[in-house]
Amino acid sequence: MSKSTRQAFGESLAAWGEKNENIVVLDADLAKSTKSEIFAKKFPDRFFEMGIQEANMIGAASGLAFAGKMPFLCSFGCFLTGRYDTIRLSVAYSGANVRLIGTHAGVGIGDDGHSQMGLEDITLMRALPTMGVFQPMDARETELVMNYLVEKWQGPAYVRLTRQNLPDLSTGADKLGSKWEAGKIYKVAEAASGKKKIVAFATGAGTAEAMKAADILAKANSAFSMTIYNVHSLKPFDEAGVTQAVKDAELVITVEDHSVIGGLGSCVAETLAKVDRHPKLVKYGVQDKFGESGEPEELYDLHGLSGKAIAASLSR
Repeated sequence: MSKSTRQAFGESLAAWGEKNENIVVLDADLAKSTKSEIFAKKFPDRFFEMGIQEANMIGAASGLAFAGKMPFLCSFGCFLTGRYDTIRLSVAYSGANVRLIGTHAGVGIGDDGHSQMGLEDITLMRALPTMGVFQPMDARETELVMNYLVEKWQGPAYVRLTRQNLPDLSTGADKLGSKWEAGKIYKVAEAASGKKKIVAFATGAGTAEAMKAADILAKANSAFSMTIYNVHSLKPFDEAGVTQAVKDAELVITVEDHSVIGGLGSCVAETLAKVDRHPKLVKYGVQDKFGESGEPEELYDLHGLSGKAIAASLSR
């Protein structure tokens, strides 16, 4: 069933709140939007409404972490990265065990426009030593990322979530026999035999768009067919998996609802730069532009990252 990753996060957070009493949650007057309100209703004594003062919230979360708590700090991704210096010093430099939850990622949020869109957040968070960066493709993967962050991850982490609903793609991956492992890419679609192979790496909402593009190419009986890998971990990044995946590709593409500068496309480019020979790389995402207001589908078409736009580009 279609569900936003922010909704899946809120539900998973509340479920973990029952099992781990050290989990505390902080929000900056956006609990209804980030879905941290689900936790707040069940555990009001462990929820802190900080108001519109993100910098103070970040500092408080760091202090709670060093007092033995596991803080989940929630706001829109663009508002969190707007307090980058505080994150840099109070969380990353300090190595605080804080989970920063940035919702409303990308142009997919639609009408609210650029002021609300996180488009540079992966770039910024990847640059911070000690910081993990994660972006699930659907509700089920959000639960898996949450399990990992609560049970195993130590240190700062940033999680990027959608406002819009996303299709359930984990079921298709299961049918391929793909096994989810934290920090590793995994296959969600297999190219048809006898076709020229495009290897696509996609993340977050971009994975659904890559799947749409593959379906369009298949229905058009294109000479090309796509193998698609989902990338939920931007840092640590599965360089070995990417290097292996591109060996028999005619073309490599990346798909993300984020700037093509510093995001998934850059992760793949940095990896391929270490290899003597590799296929051409094309990055689909926001091409060094600001976002704007509009319907999500319109904005994806405008920025060339919708399944339809990707398929048209690959068919030229």
